[in-house]
Amino acid sequence: MDLIQIFVLALLQGFTEFLPISSSAHLILPSKILGWADQGLAFDVATHIGTLAAVIFYFRRDVFALSLIHISEPTRPY
Repeated sequence: MDLIQIFVLALLQGFTEFLPISSSAHLILPSKILGWADQGLAFDVATHIGTLAAVIFYFRRDVFALSLIHISEPTRPY
């Protein structure tokens, strides 16, 4: 897998992650259409972890605020 394939698939993952389609399908389909080798499970997991990290970073203030509320009032029913 060369750098261009990684870049294209990573961008595709980022742009299409929140669409209501299979998150693995949009990584497999371009590889099949363009004749690239299967990128493997490790690459799929890495792109999903990257997406998770980006979402957590984007919502870091909200995640932090919710964490503080949960720590300060652990017995409060939600």
